[in-house]
Amino acid sequence: MPHLALYTFGVLKSPLADPAPLTDEFYDIGEAVYRRISQHPGYLARAEAADAERGALFEADWGAWGEFAVPTWYGKGRTAETTALATTLSLWTDLRPAVDAVYTGLHREALNRRHDWFERTAHPGYVFWWVSDGVIPTWQEGVARLEHLHDHGSAPHAFTLHHAFDPGGTPTGIKGTGPKREQDR
Repeated sequence: MPHLALYTFGVLKSPLADPAPLTDEFYDIGEAVYRRISQHPGYLARAEAADAERGALFEADWGAWGEFAVPTWYGKGRTAETTALATTLSLWTDLRPAVDAVYTGLHREALNRRHDWFERTAHPGYVFWWVSDGVIPTWQEGVARLEHLHDHGSAPHAFTLHHAFDPGGTPTGIKGTGPKREQDR
């Protein structure tokens, strides 16, 4: 049975290493969000670096998730002192559990504050795609899918919640969020 991959990417207003209260607040809430999401039904796994320090994303060992990568439009720093991005790569059983985890609870509270921490851009902030059972998506794949979404819009290869596809490539949605399925009408 296929699983759903989710890659998120945002450019922060200041580096993760910045000791400012707003940066610390973002980092602290991020840790709490990760804990909660990892306990959510339907969550399978997320990319976690082995022994990485705060902001050390590019130098970290990501294991099966591959070498760390970012979209071409990211133009800020790449060292632990200058990195100004937040990104995740996760694996889910299906679209509904991923959406429930992202749009409820503590993560929803963080989303409501995203403009405090993130720059506004014309680029998409996330992308979904289906992977075969047993496949671990990579950072490079997540970046490629996000860039494809930016350049071509939603398609079975790379899609958003509001223009989602099932594993077979048929447009689908969750009631109230995307194209209506017959059973939602």
